[in-house]
Amino acid sequence: MAKSKKRPPAPKAAAQDKPTTLKDLLSSDVLEKLKAQADEAKAAEAALKEQERQQAEEARQAEQKRRDNDFEYLLNNSAMDWKKHK
Repeated sequence: MAKSKKRPPAPKAAAQDKPTTLKDLLSSDVLEKLKAQADEAKAAEAALKEQERQQAEEARQAEQKRRDNDFEYLLNNSAMDWKKHK
């Protein structure tokens, strides 16, 4: 029976062995421009959502004002316990 020789552990892969990424290939100024463009897009989307929310809120308030002037709606949706107002 022959002794098996112990092999030294394989050296860890160095940073040079890693595949190159797009981030590595692009220059820093191009990366900054892309980040700025992404931030602009996020800000524009947030502003659009806020504008839509405001429009929905204004529409809700207008509907509530219209209902407050509608006697039939107020009568149908009021509490019928008139005893507490004596």
